[in-house]
Amino acid sequence: MLIIGIAGGTGSGKTTVARSVIDHLGWDKVTFISQDNYYKDHSHLTMSEREKVNYDHPHAFENELLIKDLMSLKEGLAVITPVYDFTVHARSKTETIEMQPNHIVILEGLHVLSDENLREMLDIKVFVDTDPDVRILRRVLRDIEERGRTIHSIHDQYLNAVKPMHEAFIEPSKKHAHIIIPEGGHNQVGIQMLSTLTEKYLFEQAE
Repeated sequence: MLIIGIAGGTGSGKTTVARSVIDHLGWDKVTFISQDNYYKDHSHLTMSEREKVNYDHPHAFENELLIKDLMSLKEGLAVITPVYDFTVHARSKTETIEMQPNHIVILEGLHVLSDENLREMLDIKVFVDTDPDVRILRRVLRDIEERGRTIHSIHDQYLNAVKPMHEAFIEPSKKHAHIIIPEGGHNQVGIQMLSTLTEKYLFEQAE
């Protein structure tokens, strides 16, 4: 099993890169995991308390469970992963995802390269590097359209958490990357390079 980690700042195009590579390889050959679903569960807190949590800090994620699930997949075992509901800042009580082991696992998320123990699970480390202005505009649109946020809450969260956490943790994690893809999904050359590298692995496994 080859595990590819794709990291980068909010709105950088991590998911677009991951899905473009999977489209190229075939969805039957790849297991896709979003680190977002491993946010720690805050259902025991009130909504006002949940809104104060710093979701952009590496400690916001339950990486221990993520690593455990990756190890199970490497052992050929299926896993049941949580689903995070961003509208209520808690894990879904009714929905989970069953992940099957596969030749390729692609894991994408803000802090995929920030955690040393998680990095050790990765065979290929990728960082999607996109201009901050582009990233914040994408985040504004996403948070309003998909997560029901107000422009004021997005503004406050960006200044108090998103920007400082990016500078403290996400940007420095770029030094651990094997491959850096500027401009995310718009970089077809970078996506093709990653796809070709992964195809080479699949070909070697089939021999």
